[in-house]
Amino acid sequence: METGNQLIEEAQRLSDLFFDQAETIEAAGRVPADLSKLMAEAGFYRLGVPQEIGGLEAPPRLSSEIFEILAQGDASCAWVAFIGTTSGAALGNVSKEIGRQILASPTTMLTGVFAPTGRAELTDEGFRVTGRWQWGSGSQNADWIMGGCMLTKNGEPILDKAGNPANHMMIMPADKVELLDTWHVSGLKGTGSVDYQVDNLLVPTTHGVGYLDHEAHSGPLSSFPSITFLALGIAAVALGIARASIKEFVALAGSKKRAHSRKTIAEQPHTHLKLAEAEAQLRSARAFYYEAIDAVWDSTRQQGRASLALRRDLRLATTHTVTSCVQVVDAMYALGGGVSVYQTSRLQRYLRDVQVARQHIMVSPSVMETAGRLLLDVKANVSMF
Repeated sequence: METGNQLIEEAQRLSDLFFDQAETIEAAGRVPADLSKLMAEAGFYRLGVPQEIGGLEAPPRLSSEIFEILAQGDASCAWVAFIGTTSGAALGNVSKEIGRQILASPTTMLTGVFAPTGRAELTDEGFRVTGRWQWGSGSQNADWIMGGCMLTKNGEPILDKAGNPANHMMIMPADKVELLDTWHVSGLKGTGSVDYQVDNLLVPTTHGVGYLDHEAHSGPLSSFPSITFLALGIAAVALGIARASIKEFVALAGSKKRAHSRKTIAEQPHTHLKLAEAEAQLRSARAFYYEAIDAVWDSTRQQGRASLALRRDLRLATTHTVTSCVQVVDAMYALGGGVSVYQTSRLQRYLRDVQVARQHIMVSPSVMETAGRLLLDVKANVSMF
């Protein structure tokens, strides 16, 4: 099994490769198949998969560090890597036999969307699935694609143990899923986050994530909050983008001069102030983020669960990190002056990419509102925590 150091080294190697190909990736509107294969071979799509069925089951901190490094090379590649990781983690909620079958190839990739915008009608044969899903990041290279579905039988909702309409993700063969040409966006263009759909597709009940009872996986990652695991990748990508933006600005500041000025940008007092503020802001957000990850991970390993207070702090840190990274990238873009607006400037791409990342519902302002309610001990809906 790959060690943490080996995975980090491979992430840095691929990050350097992605950096040189970033324009090509963006122009393609997806991660090219050969680059996706490299991430698969590195094990990045197995980071969240239980060891018992052939995964790496890496600690969340390690996964986040990998995504952060990859994002310094190209944010879209990093985004697809974290989607592959979180999607693979879903195999912890199917039987070990099915999980091993799905992971028959060491380079197997799963992607998916948990939002239950599809419908799965229970029949004697299995589920008949119909639906359309958005934000299908990395689907072009996937072997299996998942979609969240409301469960029905004879057209009526199936209720869960709490009496609410049941919903589960369905694991579907990628070659049975239609990808739609919908990903025409401002940033993270290379993620290929198209809409996708199926119509009356037969899916075995064994491929309904969490639908059938099965032997529980014993690894500590199975106790880590799954919704939070998804949010972590967004912040890790944002951290990588922010760090890349600072590096890019520093590289140009020593030679660029403002109009009607003899001094380079690097010699301007305003630059000194804003760069120092951005560096402090980025490091502070990053420290809170990883501190909160470690606290939840330690708790789940030692106690099998994380308290609401720890989960609150992690969601707070994650969302705060994304917000801080947006501000850092915006500051570097502004310091770059007129150079930043050209398509040849990496700063404009970093700005577009981080702005799209912040739009994800997992790091929306409502997360901060819920965290604030919990800090005040006010009743709050914590279903997403």
